[in-house]
Amino acid sequence: QAGGAAEGEGEADFNAKRRKKVAEIYQALNSDPTDVAALRRMAISEGGLLTDEIRQKVWPKLLNVNTSDPPPISGKDLRQVSKDYQQVLLDVRRSLRRFPPGEKQREGLQEELVDIILLILERNPQLHYYQGYHDIVVTFLLVVGEKLTTSLVEKLSTHHLRDFMDPTMDNTKHILNYLMPIIDQVNPELHDFMQSAEVGTIFALSWLITWFGHVLSDFRHVVRLYDFFLACHPLMPIYFAAVIVLYREQEVLDCDCDMASVHHLLSQIPQDLPYETLISRAGDLFVQFPPSELAREAAAQQQAEKTAASTFKDFELASAQQRPDMVLRQRFRGLLQPEDRTKDVLTKPRTNRFVKLAVMGLTVALGAAALAVVKSALEWAPKFQLQLFP
Repeated sequence: QAGGAAEGEGEADFNAKRRKKVAEIYQALNSDPTDVAALRRMAISEGGLLTDEIRQKVWPKLLNVNTSDPPPISGKDLRQVSKDYQQVLLDVRRSLRRFPPGEKQREGLQEELVDIILLILERNPQLHYYQGYHDIVVTFLLVVGEKLTTSLVEKLSTHHLRDFMDPTMDNTKHILNYLMPIIDQVNPELHDFMQSAEVGTIFALSWLITWFGHVLSDFRHVVRLYDFFLACHPLMPIYFAAVIVLYREQEVLDCDCDMASVHHLLSQIPQDLPYETLISRAGDLFVQFPPSELAREAAAQQQAEKTAASTFKDFELASAQQRPDMVLRQRFRGLLQPEDRTKDVLTKPRTNRFVKLAVMGLTVALGAAALAVVKSALEWAPKFQLQLFP
């Protein structure tokens, strides 16, 4: 009986927290102007945006898309003139598991998906279709419907996804180059093992270019990650990829140290990952080891200047104004012994083993506080109007 009572209390507490979060999201949505910084915090923190009904309202705000503008239409028959039509059609038809089971509904959604992709490509000739793009578009289609998907994915394609849509894979490879430096900062032993195995980073390619939509079978987990990625810097998916590898440290180290064994293990992504814990860790690592610090180790500073990830000035501007990293630094120093506090433990983590160990334990110590990557702009600069994606 006592166990049943405790379970009931836990459920009541969970429901109360959920109701409180829903109320906070709607308060941010209804404020004038919309409190986008608060919506970002909600999307990042535990549980994300909770329901598709809320996502339909919040995702456009995170991408600064005006939902009152009608989606563009094309006067051309794009299926007749698009060079990508056949490839898009093949990819869409192959991805049956991403659609609801009803045949009629699935066929209708597939037709919509093809047309949305062709329209975005026609309107943005600088963008090049890649296999896996449809996995991102279908996620939006299933959550927000055809009209909103066109507008949201067009904005996403010219910002977060832009590097994947270049004519070559150079910038995509560059982003993958961040994976090993992140792992090295946290777990040099794992990093060195993977280097010895010469596994490279290609196992994470499909994770990155589909925002994990292609590799996760549970749609709830996919949209939870999309909440997180939409609220963050374009490089956050590679940080999330790194924490998956770090989480599987023992499995990797138990492998034979050769490319085939390690690649086979890592390319099979587990479906029962502790997503909230990993999201929290990815947020922690991003603040501790920002892309600007890792760029040298990714051996691509010149190339980095050309990528969307490093020209994402909106996020840099928000960070500069709001200093979320300072909040984390102060909390870190509160965890350290007094004699350690004078060291710059964040920029020289390898000098202090405690910090390496603390990285992965921050979720317990700091909880959602570590994920307040964007604090309210008004809190830090009352006259500063946060302009996302100008």
